[in-house]
Formats: sequence, structure tokens, C-alpha cells
Amino acid sequence: MKQKATWYYLLLLILAGEAVFILPFVLPRIFRPTVLDVFALDNTQIGLCFSVYGLVAIPSYLLGGPLADKFPPRKLMAIALWMTAAGGLIFATFPSFKSLQLLYGYWGFTTIFLFWAPMIKATRVWGGASSQGKAFGLLDGGRGLTGFLFGLLGVFIFSIFISDNVATALLPERQEAFKYVIYCSTLIITIIGILTWFFMKSDVDEKKILLDRISVKQIISVLKLPAVVLLMVIILCAYVGYKITDVLSLYASEVMLYDEVKAAQTGTFLQFLRPATGIFLGLLVDRFRISLALVYSFGASIIGGILFATGSIEPSTTALFFMSIIIIALGVYSARALYFAVMQEGKIPLVLTGTAVGLVSLVGYTPDIFAGPAYGYLLDAHPGEEIGHQNVFWMLTAFAVVGGIAATIYYRLYGREN
Repeated sequence: MKQKATWYYLLLLILAGEAVFILPFVLPRIFRPTVLDVFALDNTQIGLCFSVYGLVAIPSYLLGGPLADKFPPRKLMAIALWMTAAGGLIFATFPSFKSLQLLYGYWGFTTIFLFWAPMIKATRVWGGASSQGKAFGLLDGGRGLTGFLFGLLGVFIFSIFISDNVATALLPERQEAFKYVIYCSTLIITIIGILTWFFMKSDVDEKKILLDRISVKQIISVLKLPAVVLLMVIILCAYVGYKITDVLSLYASEVMLYDEVKAAQTGTFLQFLRPATGIFLGLLVDRFRISLALVYSFGASIIGGILFATGSIEPSTTALFFMSIIIIALGVYSARALYFAVMQEGKIPLVLTGTAVGLVSLVGYTPDIFAGPAYGYLLDAHPGEEIGHQNVFWMLTAFAVVGGIAATIYYRLYGREN
């Protein structure tokens, strides 16, 4: 395959990889205070929406995994993008809480069943035997950059259609402004789906990475691999940390006392740190042991979690606030960029990548079910108070400790011999 085609393929993979999650996750992360207002939700309710997403996504991981070992990734991913964009038309009507739960269930299917495993497998193929860190680092960094650009665009559109004084803007005005953000996102997702279907092609013979059928015996053989079991724990713990970063814009609003635009800008700053971390790792990590870098990422998550959990960050400590965001972002985003990159070290067969991803994700992404309600409950137990946010970050720290232990075991089993 020619180098030019390789990078072109990766670019579309990155765009599609983040675009599919813009509506259900990126917008609520960046505009969390706004979303709570315009949809008339509290933190527990939006957490329950994420739970419905997770309840549908979990079996979709398992059932959709083998599809990636049987059908070309670009077609599965393009269909998923179009189906997800269609949900944006409903999202823009500001449906009731029950309808919103149904929409998130629908997104749990569209973003996972036809999309997740094909994306991971395509990335692993691009990385080959010696550039797994580069492939997954650039994928997650590129996805983060895409999310960051969506965030900037969203904040810009929102600010255009809102009055100069955000604090005094009426609810209908905020709804109208946010509606334009949703419509713009929906259109871009649709266009990326078209590009993915027609242009995400390479010179690689797809028959070499696809199977005619997946047997139960093959699935059992993958499940018995120690690397698969450890990755279940590693991804679960890392993903809890990633989910909890959703509350940082709310922290900026409730603890640092920022207005809605400044809180959204804080969320957008977080989105900038994700590509910076992923690209940095992608360029350097293959020179070192990827599994050891994964251990260090959990260490950074622990430090960042403790800084927030101990109540050291207050409205008067702006520098410490942003320093702590950087530390926690380095830990969380590094772990997210690397946990699939260690599949090569763990001797997971390339041709069964989709099946392995489905099995690992069955456990690893269960935070989609419990993390949202858990931190939503912790926040709503002390509404608007710093102690609720502290408890959320103690939760992050505890999971980071467990994840760090699992990553250390993985490194001892596989990293040293590589």
C-alpha cells in the first residue's frame, strides 16, 4: 500500500471515529450546564440516559465484534454514521426525558454494533507489527482534535445565537442557540459518512484480514487469553476515568463559578488536551514499552484524581485548577490511547481482532451503564456543593488504582519480553 493512501485512510478513520460520538457524548460534555437546562434534566437523569446507552451498547459490542472480522470496515462505519446523524434530528426537538432515554438507547446501537470493532481493527491493521502505539495514539489524538474542533465550532455557533449576557438569556433563546449546534453537527456527521463509504479505501487485500465465518471454538480460544481478561479490567478502569471527565465543565460552573460560555470553554480546553496527548504518545511511545507507558498513565490519573478529591481546588486557585486538569487529562487520555495498542504485545491474533474487541468491550465499557448514574448521584446528593465533586474524583482515584495494578500485571507478563 502506498504511503499517501495509508495516511488518507487514517485521516478518514479519525474523522469518522470521533464524529459518530459527537451527538451523544461530545456536545453534552462541552455544554453540560446548557444541556441540563435546555432538556430540563438533573445530573442523575442525564446519567440514566447514558446508562440506557450502555445497556444497549454492551450486547452490541459482543454481537458486533465478529462482524468486523467478516465485513469491510468502511461500509459498516458509514452506515453507523448515517444512522447516528438521523438521531440528531430528534435530539434537536428537545424531547422529554423518556424519549431522550430511547434516543440514547438507539445511539447505543448505532455507534457500537456496526462501528466500534471495525474502527479498532482498521487501526490495528494500519499500525502493523511495529507501529501500534503510533496507530492508536494518532487515532485517539486525531479523534480528540476532531472533538476539539467540533467544540470550538459549537461554542462559536452557540455564542452567535445567544445574547451578549449569557447569564440573563431566557430558556427559549438558549434552546434555539443549541438547536443550531445540533443541526450543524448532524450535517457534518452525514457528510463524513459519505466520505467514509466512498473514499476510506486502501490497497490492502481485505480478504487477508476477514474470515468467512466465526466459530464458537475461536471465540472461546480468544476468551482464554490472559491478555483479553486483563484488558477487560484495564479498559473498565480507564473508561471510568474518561467518563468522569464529563463533569469538569460542571466543576468549572459550580465550584469555580464560571458562566456557561466559560464553562464550555473549559470543556473545550479539555478536548484540546486529548489530541495533544494522543499525538505526543503516537510519535514517541513505540520507542518504549507500550504496556509500561500504560502503567504510568494510571499513575497520572491517581495524582490528578487526588488533587480534585482533596478539595485543594477553589475559585481562587485558577492556576492549580488548570494544572490539575492537565495532569488528569494526561493520565486519562494516555490510558485511552494505549489500551488497545497493547493487543499486539498480548499476542491477540490480528484476524480475530474484532471478536477480541467485542469480548473485551463487553466488560470494559460497562461504565456506560453505571458511571453516569454513580457520579450523577454523588453530585445530586450535594447539589452545587464542592463535596459532591470531591466524591466523584475519589471514585476516579479508586478505579485508577485498580487499573494500575492490572496494567502492571500486563506489563510483567508481556511487556518485558517485547
